[in-house]
Amino acid sequence: MPDPQSPSSHTPQASPFVELDRADWAALAPSMPSPLRETEIVQLRGLGEPLDLNEVGEVYLPLSRLLNLYVGGTKALHEVTSTFLRERFESTPFVIGVAGSVAVGKSTIARLLRELLARWEHTPRVELVTTDGFLFPNAELERRGLMERKGFPESYDRRALLRFVSAVKAGAPEVRSPFYSHLAYDIVPDAQITVRRPDVLIVEGLNVLQPPGPGHRLAVSDLFDFTIYVDARTSDIARWYEERFLKLQRGAFANPRSYFHRYASLTEDEARARARSIWQSINEPNLLQNIRPTRSRASLVLRKGSDHAVRNVLLRKL
Repeated sequence: MPDPQSPSSHTPQASPFVELDRADWAALAPSMPSPLRETEIVQLRGLGEPLDLNEVGEVYLPLSRLLNLYVGGTKALHEVTSTFLRERFESTPFVIGVAGSVAVGKSTIARLLRELLARWEHTPRVELVTTDGFLFPNAELERRGLMERKGFPESYDRRALLRFVSAVKAGAPEVRSPFYSHLAYDIVPDAQITVRRPDVLIVEGLNVLQPPGPGHRLAVSDLFDFTIYVDARTSDIARWYEERFLKLQRGAFANPRSYFHRYASLTEDEARARARSIWQSINEPNLLQNIRPTRSRASLVLRKGSDHAVRNVLLRKL
């Protein structure tokens, strides 16, 4: 009789994902020319991210094609459902959620997908909204004692975000969201982003895959048609965060209007120490407690290597 504790006696646990390495993923769409030029890619990528034409062609162009197929399939499903119910068919926006840690590169991916999807047939109007605009204003965070937990689920006005995505999904002709300034590190009063009936809406943020909170029946993730989680080792993300902090310290933080201007005069050692402190006290706990546990809820996971390049793609099959 086999030992019940022996690894060979255990039935392998079924995974809801099919995993492909980068080469196999790229082979799924070998003849698709990239619609973007190198200069456009430079403008799209974030600080310290080595995004290039090769990665766009091998990873993100196939992904944009898959999403385009999902949009068409979802539209066809809605149409036959309306026919079955004898209702008038009205196309609704396809909503994509992009989640992941601070500094993992999700903002760049969201911007890139916006540009790629807009070049496919049937999805010319693509809008991108980040959940930063649904953070409570700093004054409210201070009142609630949440300034040191900015980016944690409780620091967002989740009801407002849910109302916004619901209205877009329902086909409202015009929906507005608050505007967040990274320079001021706060919501800008009376400034708004307007979304007008897009074919695709991309919602990017740390916690967009969160399930409903206690006492709530619905979460914004329930309204998504497709979700992407950008994954990497914690140690790699910590290093990327530190390097990005240094680049910002030499650049944006030098602006006297920057919320972080007080860090502009730090020496490199002091800046690295401050970046590590912020990571360890805020961003890493948020990643481990709130963000990474939602990874299994994603439709697709992009897993990056230590060089910031995508190495594996996991696509949900169940």
